[in-house]
Amino acid sequence: MRILLISANTETINMPVLPLGLGCVAATIQNAGYDVRLLNLQDHTDGVTVVRKTVEEFQPDVIGISVRNIDDQNMGSPKFLLNPVKETVSVCRSTTDAVIVLGGAGYSIFPQAALDYLHADFGIQGEGEAAFPELLDRLRNKTRLSGIPGLFFQRQQIQGGPKRIKNLAEYPLPLPDAHIRIPDTLRGEDIWLPIQTRRGCPMDCNYCSTGAIEGRTLRQYPPEKIITMILRYVDAGFDRFFFVDNTFNLPLSYAKNLCNQLISANVKIIWRCILYPWKVDEELVNKMALAGCKEVSFGFESGSIKVLRKMNKKYRPSDVRKISERLKATGIHRMGFLLLGGPGESKDTVMESLNYADSLELESVKVTIGIRIYPGTSLAKTALKEGVIETGDDLLFPKFYIAKGLKGWLEETVAAWMEHRPNWII
Repeated sequence: MRILLISANTETINMPVLPLGLGCVAATIQNAGYDVRLLNLQDHTDGVTVVRKTVEEFQPDVIGISVRNIDDQNMGSPKFLLNPVKETVSVCRSTTDAVIVLGGAGYSIFPQAALDYLHADFGIQGEGEAAFPELLDRLRNKTRLSGIPGLFFQRQQIQGGPKRIKNLAEYPLPLPDAHIRIPDTLRGEDIWLPIQTRRGCPMDCNYCSTGAIEGRTLRQYPPEKIITMILRYVDAGFDRFFFVDNTFNLPLSYAKNLCNQLISANVKIIWRCILYPWKVDEELVNKMALAGCKEVSFGFESGSIKVLRKMNKKYRPSDVRKISERLKATGIHRMGFLLLGGPGESKDTVMESLNYADSLELESVKVTIGIRIYPGTSLAKTALKEGVIETGDDLLFPKFYIAKGLKGWLEETVAAWMEHRPNWII
């Protein structure tokens, strides 16, 4: 069987992102003996033409389309990103009778709603390496599809929740050029290759969609497997890496082990990661710096204990300050994130957070006003109770939570605050 995999994401909301997840799926099904071709629409200015041409030339039996983003999470002027994907599905439909299957992080948050909107044949929620090969095998052998976890078709889910991979070591990681390459349209830019060492997040923040995408059980690749992957990409010319784990520092022992192996490998790279500002000791920070870490995304979200508790955060502002000082001492660039307007927020807590963020003297701060509401989260339950959303709203089209009494004032206050802070962005 011939399998065409399309990365439909063309947005660069914060930075150009290479399709790591699709690369993992490609490596897995290629190892299973399928004839695989990848198409990254970031690499083309005319997506419609290249999709039609690729389908006509390759004649795939199955087309997998990865959906990374649903919208840009901007409450002020939200940009809905599924219409170009819908056009891609339509072009495939008009060109071939191949089965069309959706997947990806964005799709996994809204598996039924996105499938119905995009009019594909099937969708797979969760890790594609687990369910997609099984679906392909059954399609090839023309056997029943019931029992495949996380498999959806329009207006009806076939079987239960998604399957989570317990032992990531059993699955291949994508190889340079074969599964991931820098698009010609992005050559010359600073490209950070995404690397995921762990999946799942047990933190259960009240607004977060990670549980729907990766589950809440934390699973890890063997550090040796990650180092081998990095070395292969270094040989292919990459020298910048982005560890996209939601919580690079958790568990602490794993993070230290990974840093130790990077140091021992003596690989000349620079990298960035995402820190959960809790349980980051001085030893880890020093190891990160020695291993080549140059920047962290530091999502402390608020300077108010009251608001942090509403978000179900485990840390306190004093924890954040201590970790921030440790990072500064090693020269690691800190990009802080403020998330304003959630449950429990008031004008007083907003000002408390703005002043607190100022006091950290971070190299850069990104401010988000209003919180995107995702299905299945505690925030969605709060929004329903308060009448912000209605029963039955699938939330595919973006809805945002902002605490009562803050709309308008919050936007004006943040705009005025940022006028004299060029390192703050929104």
